[in-house]
Amino acid sequence: MTEATKGVFAMIAACCIWGLSGLFYKQLAHVPPEQVLSHRILWSGVFFASVLAVQGRLPQLLEVLRDWARVRVLLLATAMISLNWFIFITSVQIERATEASLGYYIFPLVSVVLGRLFFGEQLSRAQILAIGLAALAVVVLTYGLGVAPWIALVLGISFAIYGVVKKRLDTGPVVSVTAEVLLLYPLALLVIAATGGGGFQNSWHDAALMMVSGPLTGMPLILFSFAARRVALGSVGVLQYLNPTLQAFVATVIFGELFTPWHGAAFGLIWSAVLIFSFGALRKSRRSAQEAQRAAL
Repeated sequence: MTEATKGVFAMIAACCIWGLSGLFYKQLAHVPPEQVLSHRILWSGVFFASVLAVQGRLPQLLEVLRDWARVRVLLLATAMISLNWFIFITSVQIERATEASLGYYIFPLVSVVLGRLFFGEQLSRAQILAIGLAALAVVVLTYGLGVAPWIALVLGISFAIYGVVKKRLDTGPVVSVTAEVLLLYPLALLVIAATGGGGFQNSWHDAALMMVSGPLTGMPLILFSFAARRVALGSVGVLQYLNPTLQAFVATVIFGELFTPWHGAAFGLIWSAVLIFSFGALRKSRRSAQEAQRAAL
């Protein structure tokens, strides 16, 4: 098996874990979301720190936490990822997971817009068309439901901003995420203490699920990092859409959430945008590979 093939399988595995994670958090729907989030932060920190300890990379973590310039950037990343996690957990609990999946569809398109604004990246015609279709999808859903799809917008925008912030860091993904959750530890521990254990006291079943949320958060990130180093960026972008597709499937087929004609119209526009965006990304990736090949010759 080639390294690229291993990368593709790792990417698929990561997206499947993310896409099916709603099934896990549904089991904790009776626990307030701030308690679930606090335990996710707590056990994620334990998991990531253990990985770094095994790799002998804890000194790198300490170096990052001692650098106030990096910590300032990490604080913004921490705010965005904690908001993203909280809204996703809440969306599953209040039966709005379908809308959450829409947020992860539009996130790459929002990222392209932010790339243009913050890094001066040029937009292709395919990207502009895809962004326009995504914006139209939001307008259609807002008109049809009488309210803006806030869950989708917050998830998509917060994750895109998180990506922009991470791009400014010269730190590996596992080290930086470990630093982020450790910065959240005081708040998480405060919530857990204030709620008498934060759901941990309900049953051994709940306690076990809370602890599993750590590896469930950490494993897909490690798989994604493994894949990103071995698979072309265009392919990574396309494979990422497996995540919201599985989320939408779980929400509508397994959870039985409402899926109106307005949802159908919005998702139709989004899927059209995804196809255009993905085709453009693959073509760009193939062109870059060909240019690199010619340069090597």
